[in-house]
Amino acid sequence: MTQTTADPTPLSHDAAAVPRVPRGTGRRLHGAIANKLGTAILSGEYKPGDVLSGEVAFSEALDVSRSAYREAVQVLTAKGLVESRPKTGTRVLPRNRWNLLDPDVLAWAFGGVPDIGLVRSLFELRAIVEPAAAALAAERRDRADLTIMKDALAAMRRHTLATEAGRAADREFHDAVLSATRNDALVALSASIGAAVSWTTQFKQRGRSLPRNPIPDHVRVYDAIAAGDPVAANAAMRALVDLALDDTQMAMALQTVE
Repeated sequence: MTQTTADPTPLSHDAAAVPRVPRGTGRRLHGAIANKLGTAILSGEYKPGDVLSGEVAFSEALDVSRSAYREAVQVLTAKGLVESRPKTGTRVLPRNRWNLLDPDVLAWAFGGVPDIGLVRSLFELRAIVEPAAAALAAERRDRADLTIMKDALAAMRRHTLATEAGRAADREFHDAVLSATRNDALVALSASIGAAVSWTTQFKQRGRSLPRNPIPDHVRVYDAIAAGDPVAANAAMRALVDLALDDTQMAMALQTVE
């Protein structure tokens, strides 16, 4: 199994065993600490109800300031992963409190092998939202929307989804579909949907190349939206999401065997 971009080093409940975080300053430092702790929580190293070691022990073990550690905990608190109380310390919250649609939380979830339940939940969300959004986009899109989608498709072909540039273009395509709905509530989901698309695509390529080229699936969505056909757009997007789920489950099965 190939190395992931996130730091895979496990965190022990014993603060003395926690790997040190390289010294840095400001947002970069507390962001690195939040990433390490968030990945540990999402991977199951810390479970709901577990209490993190105190800030003094943790800051000494990580060789960082107490203020940097506190700021990192504040990040986790804002995302619903933990809560801090004066006498009980910092405790991992139940999973139903986690903001699983936050792009950072999704990144932490895919730092290792993600939970199959989470992956299924993300694709169920996409299957509910994106086909309906594609149908609305077919009815409401304008020339500018189509240009963004077409340019994104061209960038996906040029860079391929094996590159960050290609995956960024993939996110832009899905963002453009949601934007074309002219529905503010759907547009508000674009960051979460885009993060889910990007991380699942990247995950599928960790141990091997993509099992098939998904760009033609996107082209069919574009063609239906450009034609102003909401029924065809809905069907094309549903097929795209279903095939992406199949590819992701295959990748997870292979990595489990490895």
